[in-house]
Amino acid sequence: MNGSPIYAETHRPQFHFSPLKNWMNDPNGLVYYQGEYHLFFQHNPVGIKWGPNTWGHAVSSDLVHWKQIAHALAPDEFGWVWSGSAVVDWHNSSGLQSGNEPPLVACYTAGDFYAKPEKPCVQCIAYSNDRGRTWTHYADNPVVGHIRAQNRDPKVIWHAPTSRWVMALFLDGNDYALLGSADLEHWERLCDVSMPGTGECPDFFELPVEGAPGNTRWVFWGGAGIYRLGSFDGTTFVPETESLRAEWGANGYAAQTWSDIPPDDGRRIQISWMAGGEYPAMPFNQQMSFPVELSLRPTPDGLRLCRQPICEIALLHATPYTRRELTLTPQQSYIPPTRSELFDVRLSLQAAPTTLCVWVRGIPLEYDGTAQTVSFMGKSATLRPLDGRVELRLLIDRTSLELFGNRGELSMSTCFLPKAADAPLEFCAQGGDVHLVSLTVHELQSAWPIHW
Repeated sequence: MNGSPIYAETHRPQFHFSPLKNWMNDPNGLVYYQGEYHLFFQHNPVGIKWGPNTWGHAVSSDLVHWKQIAHALAPDEFGWVWSGSAVVDWHNSSGLQSGNEPPLVACYTAGDFYAKPEKPCVQCIAYSNDRGRTWTHYADNPVVGHIRAQNRDPKVIWHAPTSRWVMALFLDGNDYALLGSADLEHWERLCDVSMPGTGECPDFFELPVEGAPGNTRWVFWGGAGIYRLGSFDGTTFVPETESLRAEWGANGYAAQTWSDIPPDDGRRIQISWMAGGEYPAMPFNQQMSFPVELSLRPTPDGLRLCRQPICEIALLHATPYTRRELTLTPQQSYIPPTRSELFDVRLSLQAAPTTLCVWVRGIPLEYDGTAQTVSFMGKSATLRPLDGRVELRLLIDRTSLELFGNRGELSMSTCFLPKAADAPLEFCAQGGDVHLVSLTVHELQSAWPIHW
């Protein structure tokens, strides 16, 4: 680490959350309350590799600048603390409120199924009456006993039309269930849901259809970035689509959305674990994605879930480099006059049977205009032009690139280690000229203080 200040280390992400030290994985317990976004996460407090799970905890007022605080949930007699969710119990349906403010209630999986198979996974709750600073395990845990296999990762939402809580729970393989409760403590099974192609880490939420007032769909989400759209009457989820893919990168996993975003905001905001990144000689291991806003948009293939970086990225915008009507030739590339490591890049590409190559710190990202595919680090996905253009957006941090195509119809989350390069960014053409209708490269400031 060469004596670098904390959060300024060589491979430390500068605008993606990473823990102060040690291992981190799934985001958990995402909830907003009284001006704070809470980000809990699977965390090994004593080792750099995956190990005994607790819930680490960080808070933010803007989803960009995070401060890690004391661990929230530690293992107890039921075993390690695995993934789950959190809600504000506004009407004290649980009876767990002890002061003037509604309690925050976390629902999580407990179990030691790796070390102690005789302790199967069960679902438990914990609660906080001080804005999430301290947590108490519920005295009558578990609230959902063992159902099947390693049933886990409860996502709890409030369903206003039926005035009850609904839990999406992973069972085994591609199988999930929905459960219902009036008080977060007593649950009944409502229906089963099949999610071919994915497992673990469910999420369940309703979204409006863009451009169609009053028209909504329910989204059932699985850990590998697979989702299905359908209807939900408070008891049964009826899928209307097959499994659809939202995440096309190598490293996006276990995404979850925040609960209790205020109605005057109204966004559905999601964050992922960028699984499998490498951070040599660092005090921490793993990072989160940058938060994205979700929307449902009609496309030629039907309704699709779209993901775009939240607008708060602009809080970090620094020097911009803008070009319009820029033609790249195989003999002449464009290199922005910057040595930064951090970028928010937006470009509009005129469709043509040629290839745009963007060298990102020595690694090529390509849009093949003939095949109509975008590729980075061995992963490819189809991205067709809209009205003769392809829109690309790149969020580039020290160890990651998040790509969004055509206003989020395509998203790819990728971790990387930089290679030797003469410039951090270079835009090139292959197989003929490439015309960029517009290009804006924003340098980004770090979201971290120099000293923690």
